[in-house]
Amino acid sequence: MATTSGNNVGGAAKHADNPTVATRSLVMTGNRIESRDLFASEREIIIAHGEDAYRLRLTSQNKLILTK
Repeated sequence: MATTSGNNVGGAAKHADNPTVATRSLVMTGNRIESRDLFASEREIIIAHGEDAYRLRLTSQNKLILTK
């Protein structure tokens, strides 16, 4: 199963902040996504959950930090 990822959180207002919006496909095995695929080009991703946006960051010690 493939899913589409991008930083399209917040609609058009976010596009003005970051005009280089990228879309890519990620491979899911069951309910599993490899973190190396999520962080292939960035060390931080935004997760849209309803009206909220969460930031998932990869630290220099290879740990994950999720913040609202």
